[in-house]
Amino acid sequence: MVRKLSLLVAGALMGASAMSFVYATDGTAAKAASAETYRQLAIFGDIFERVRAQYVTPPDEQELVENAINGMLTSLDPHSSYLNPDAAQDMRVQTKGEFGGLGIQVTMEDELVKVVSPIDDTPAARAGVLSGDLISKIDGEDVRGMTLNDAVDKMRGKVNTSIELTILREGQTKPLQISIVRDIIQVKAVKHRVEGDIGYLKITSFTEKTTDDLQAAIAEIQSEIPEDELKGYVLDLRLNPGGLLDQAVNVSDAFLDRGEIVSTRGREPSDIARFTSQPGDLVDGKPVVVLINGGSASASEIVAGALKDHRRATVVGTRSFGKGSVQTIIPLGESGALRLTTALYYTPSGESIQGTGITPDIMVEQPLPEELQGVDVSHGESELRGHIRGEGENEEGSGSIAYVPEDPAEDEQLKYALDLLRGEVTNAAFPPNPEKAVMKQ
Repeated sequence: MVRKLSLLVAGALMGASAMSFVYATDGTAAKAASAETYRQLAIFGDIFERVRAQYVTPPDEQELVENAINGMLTSLDPHSSYLNPDAAQDMRVQTKGEFGGLGIQVTMEDELVKVVSPIDDTPAARAGVLSGDLISKIDGEDVRGMTLNDAVDKMRGKVNTSIELTILREGQTKPLQISIVRDIIQVKAVKHRVEGDIGYLKITSFTEKTTDDLQAAIAEIQSEIPEDELKGYVLDLRLNPGGLLDQAVNVSDAFLDRGEIVSTRGREPSDIARFTSQPGDLVDGKPVVVLINGGSASASEIVAGALKDHRRATVVGTRSFGKGSVQTIIPLGESGALRLTTALYYTPSGESIQGTGITPDIMVEQPLPEELQGVDVSHGESELRGHIRGEGENEEGSGSIAYVPEDPAEDEQLKYALDLLRGEVTNAAFPPNPEKAVMKQ
C-alpha cells in the first residue's frame, strides 16, 4: 500500500461527537477495553438501523456513514478526516499541481463566484475572463445556493469538454455568455522575478512540482543577474498553506549544505524519522531572507524553521500559523482515503512549533488597507477547536495577520527584506552566522 505524507491545512472543519477508547498496558485491561469498544460499536449499529428505518424522511445512508466516520476522526484533531472517493481524487489533483479546468482563481462574494484573477495562458484568460468578473451561472445553473467547492467542482472537468459561464461585469448592462473549453491547467508552485539585484522566489504550495519549479526559477534568476551583482534571494512563504513533506525537505535542502532539516516523531518512541540535507547549495551561499506570516503553515514552517535554526536565512515577518503535525494519506481502494495525523514534526533545534508557530528573527508588521480595518484576518493553529496542544504552547498561541497586498509597492515586509539584503537597514540577525546555529543533540 502506498502512503503519501501530507502537511496540508484542512480547508473545512466539521463538528464532531467523540467516541473514546481506553488503552492499558496489562492484558486484562486491554481485553476489557476491547469488549467495551465492541459493545459501543454494536450500539452504533443499532442506532444506525433505527435512523435508517424510522427517521421521518428516508436518509441518505452513505451520507450517514460518512458523517459518522468524520465525526470520529474530527474529534481527534482538526486535520484528520475521511476522504470519500471524490475528495480523495481532489487531494491527488491538488498535490500533483495540475488538473482539467479553466484556469481561474476564485472566491465567493455576495453568493456569486468572483474571479480573483485568470491564470496566464489558460482557457479562461484566452476566452476573455477578467479579474473582478462575477460568475452568476455555470452551464445555466444558478450559482446562488452553491458552496465555493460546489462551484469549483462544476468548473473542473475532463479536458476538451466545454462549459458556459454567465458573467456579470462592471460597466456591462447585460450578462456576458462566455463558452470555454477545458484544458490541462498546470499550476506553478513557484513564481519568481528579478527585483533589480535580488532574486524573488514565491512558493505558493508544496506539490509534486515544487522542487523542479524552484530549481528552474533559481537558474533563470542566475541567468538574468550576473553573479557578482546578485545580492541574494527573498524566499516568500507567506499565505503558503503547506503540502507534501518530501517537497518541504527538498526546498530546504536547496539552500543547505549539511545538517538535519526536520524530524518526525510518532506515537511510539521508536517512531522517529530524520531528514537531512545533502551537500550542494543551489544559490552558492548567497544571503537569503525568508518571509512568513499567519498564512504560512505546515510545510512552509518546516522550511522556515530549518533555515532559521541553521542560521542559513533571516526570517522576517510575523508569527506563522503553527501547524506542526504530519498527516498520512492512507488509500482505501474504491472507498476513498483516510487522512490521519500520525506524527508531530520538530525543527533541527528539537523544537515543536505545534500551536506556537515560527517566530521571525525580525518582526515586521504588514499594515492593513482601510477596507480591511477591523476585519479579523488573523489565522493560527491554536485557534482551531480540538487542535493538538503543542509542547511549548502558551496563552499567546500561534498565528498572526495573513495578508499580503497585491501591489509590491505597498508590501512593507517585502520592502524591508529587499532593504536588508542591500544593506540599507541593519539588524543583529542579519547576516546570520551559521557557526552560531543552535542545535539540540
